Amino acid sequence: MQEDQNKSVASRRSFLQGMAMLGVGGATLLRSGDARAAVFAARAVVGTNPPLPELGKRTLGRTGFEGSRLVFGCGAALSQRPNDELLEAAFEAGVNVFDVGTRHYYHDAEKNLAPFLKRHRDEVFLISKAFVPLELEPGQQVSASELKAAAQGWLAMMDESLAELQVDHLDAYYLMASNNTAVVGSDEMQEAFQKAKQAGKVRHLGLSTHQDAEQVLEAAIAKGGFDLAQIAITPAGWYDWGDKSILKGTPPMTELQPLLARAREAGIGLIGMKAGRYLAGRKFLGWGNPGAFDEYYDAKLLGAKLSAFQRSYAYVLEHGLDAVNADSQSLPHLHENLIAAATSAEYLA
Repeated sequence: MQEDQNKSVASRRSFLQGMAMLGVGGATLLRSGDARAAVFAARAVVGTNPPLPELGKRTLGRTGFEGSRLVFGCGAALSQRPNDELLEAAFEAGVNVFDVGTRHYYHDAEKNLAPFLKRHRDEVFLISKAFVPLELEPGQQVSASELKAAAQGWLAMMDESLAELQVDHLDAYYLMASNNTAVVGSDEMQEAFQKAKQAGKVRHLGLSTHQDAEQVLEAAIAKGGFDLAQIAITPAGWYDWGDKSILKGTPPMTELQPLLARAREAGIGLIGMKAGRYLAGRKFLGWGNPGAFDEYYDAKLLGAKLSAFQRSYAYVLEHGLDAVNADSQSLPHLHENLIAAATSAEYLA
């Protein structure tokens, strides 16, 4: 009799779990159109997803902040709609650095991050960014008057960011897409930042660059004053945003170690981006490059139960970076990125 009751209870529990999974999974599928996300959400509701390893932290340069080794890049995830469920999941998993950017490029991302910040502002390191309003090629010369006007435009976008985010200060603000060393090394940009810092609007100056990254990082080291640099780098070397490929003639990341070490010695916290972008290829043309970096991996990393993207994130984290900014647009995507950041040392120690 007792055995029959136990079977009945187990059967009802399985039925209820199945209905819950079906409901949550179906709702997720309708909302996102992503079958993988739907399965992940369904498993989450009944607690059958695998547990996450502990996410490590690293001091981010002169900021002194103990930041998570995974940075949540908010641009793609929040540009079109709010995504509080994803933000909260990242925060609960240990992510405490959130990176967003001006509405002139990332649309509503700052606005959609604001509700999350109302709940957690004092617990996270908040980064936003804006491009310097000058159309420049790498190496192009810039006049002092142009730089002064550009600096004022950059400050105006910082004020817009503060309003969109509904905060009174930023932990860091970047010179976004900084591909010109004259801008990076200019007194005008430094003076603009100091003005904002003295007004209590921002604490730290940073830059991000997809192009001419080696020269830009050298210029930032030489100039001083930069606390963070977000650089497009892969196991194969520098990523070139211009042609969405690996920069021609770049040395592999192992040979970039002296430069990265000098940047850290100068107090610059290093955050990688686009570490796995080349692997995706251009899907609308029907191709990708999943094995593009395999030649740089040893047998242990190649044999690990990781995706090609996870391997690239793990590799760059263990070759000179403090953190990696990885695109996370769904819960399973976030889960993968967290595992890569949390376990990188296991495969590359």
